[in-house]
Amino acid sequence: MASLGQRVETTTQSKLLPKVVDTILDSNVFATRMLTSAMAWSGRKMKKAIKFQKGLAGSSFSGLDTFSTSSSDTRRNLEYDPKFYEINVTVPLTELSANRTGEEVTDLATIELASRAEDGADEIGDMFYGTGAGKDFLGLEAICDDGTNAATIGGLARATYDTLDSTVTASGGTLTLAKIDTLWDAVASGSQKPTAGFMEEAIFSYYGQLLRPQERINKEVGMTKGLNGGTGFTGLDYKGISFLADEKATSGVLYLVNENFIEWRALPLAETTPIKFRATDIEGNDYSDVIGLGFSWSGWILPSNQAALLGHIYLGGELVTWNPKRQGKLTGITGI
Repeated sequence: MASLGQRVETTTQSKLLPKVVDTILDSNVFATRMLTSAMAWSGRKMKKAIKFQKGLAGSSFSGLDTFSTSSSDTRRNLEYDPKFYEINVTVPLTELSANRTGEEVTDLATIELASRAEDGADEIGDMFYGTGAGKDFLGLEAICDDGTNAATIGGLARATYDTLDSTVTASGGTLTLAKIDTLWDAVASGSQKPTAGFMEEAIFSYYGQLLRPQERINKEVGMTKGLNGGTGFTGLDYKGISFLADEKATSGVLYLVNENFIEWRALPLAETTPIKFRATDIEGNDYSDVIGLGFSWSGWILPSNQAALLGHIYLGGELVTWNPKRQGKLTGITGI
């Protein structure tokens, strides 16, 4: 960039604008909808009974026919353990001292805390599309699965309880409306039907290209699951639900999700403070307007062997599903 010359450099101060522009974090649609709809964790485990098979058949009778008195075994518990995540915040006291001389544009500690909280939310977004491997939270690749990525779900083996299988269909490379319709039919039953579709931006564009101009209905979709309208994301209509582009979504996969059977169960870490932040000094991402993603904060810590402020942002809980059968995905999509 061409310099204005030393006459200007030696007589004119530079102006640092009081904003930080985020050029790195991607959209985080599914995780945002889950985290902003958090439900409280309760107890050592989260459990819910499922019916995995029909009971013994009834029978027609007449007169004094003898009835069966055998009992039916039809239920098991899905159960989930809590998991935990942390991300550190570190501010050297030397930098903080220089920042607080009266010439600061923004407070260094405040903006670093907000920035790291956004970094944490971004990493959680990756996990929410993962397989829940190791200590990670469960993600859609485990929830929308037939045993390929996650042999068990909620402590039960899918090979034993096949009603815990989701519908997983290979697209053969191409996305068509017929294939989406077939997936819909497989995961829907009566009033139990998907509430949203999630996909990477490329597949979102493919779907838009499949629609005739008069069918391309844009919908404003709220950040909280189950809500349309208001400030949030823009989706395309499909059978009355919204298809949403999410840069975190697994490449080549279109998910049909029934959010009524997926919950983020939040368990705040003991002796920490819930984070309620609006990152007003950071612009250019979807996180700036989100208040309270269920994270908690250790508070600033002065270590004994460093001149720094240290802290940890935590997230506890688990992404749980109570009915994987109502979830599905098309895989291997590369075009139309």
